[in-house]
Amino acid sequence: MADAAMERYGRLDILDNNVGMSMRGTVVDVSEDDWDRIIAVNVKSMIFASGAAIPYMKESGGGSIINISSIAGLRAHSQTPYTTTKTAVIGLTFSMAADHGQDNIRVNCIAPGLLHTPMTAPRMSDVQREQRKSAAPLGTEGTAWDVGWAAVFLASEEARWITGIVLPVEAGLTVTSPVTYTTIGQQARF
Repeated sequence: MADAAMERYGRLDILDNNVGMSMRGTVVDVSEDDWDRIIAVNVKSMIFASGAAIPYMKESGGGSIINISSIAGLRAHSQTPYTTTKTAVIGLTFSMAADHGQDNIRVNCIAPGLLHTPMTAPRMSDVQREQRKSAAPLGTEGTAWDVGWAAVFLASEEARWITGIVLPVEAGLTVTSPVTYTTIGQQARF
């Protein structure tokens, strides 16, 4: 991917590590193969994509990496494998920001809340959607566009002095009761 960007554009300025899968379960009932799979998709893919992009970003004089995590990485959730990997993405963001700041490479993280997307729509009833909206201070429902615009900002020159942050994009849900999100997540069975 990084090689293809360099070949086509001659430089690499932005990497949006936006990949993920969810998995329900606890440390007791998730198999080692399932752990390996979710870690490979949610964490290792970001590690290797970043490792391929950073040398090219250095050649270009810097860049911006945006890692997409989840608010599940900020608080306990009913999906231990998912929460574990999304927390790892946050730690990866902090370490990469410290490691590569001197190369003028900014590394930030977006932690979306539960969005209404084609992937989540079939698994959420209208009642669950209303519960989710009313649980957050803004009382609105997010879409992928909300996360996209946050990524555009973090990749832009307007964010030139921002690195190593986690930006929740979730209508203020993380400033409310943690029970609310866990309950809605369990009902939606993600």
